Amino acid sequence: MYTSLASLAGARYISLTTRRRDGSLASTPVWVVSDDGRRLLVWSYASTWKVKRIRRDPCVLVAKSNYRGRERGPRLEGHAQIVDDVDVTKLIREKYGWQKRLLERLDRGRPAPSVTISIVDA
Repeated sequence: MYTSLASLAGARYISLTTRRRDGSLASTPVWVVSDDGRRLLVWSYASTWKVKRIRRDPCVLVAKSNYRGRERGPRLEGHAQIVDDVDVTKLIREKYGWQKRLLERLDRGRPAPSVTISIVDA
């Protein structure tokens, strides 16, 4: 069992839940790493809905999950923000290896801008 966001850094996937404009929740499974042991870092394309929702409302819920997003533990509240000072690509490549390299290979023809999302305890 986990009690803090930092303890989720070792998870293979987490479910990142954001709020839509109408107040309903939208969850998506994401890869997660940590660079300092206190915050979670998530890599995403800049044009995704989760990034747009975080820019509007930084309050998020996170939980350990499987690759399909099925939650495997309690949800924890967090505060997310888009950060520019961290390049999470190297950390993601180290943790996820061939999966990240495959994604990069598929994107070679049209690399899309990406962002780093930092999540800390609320």
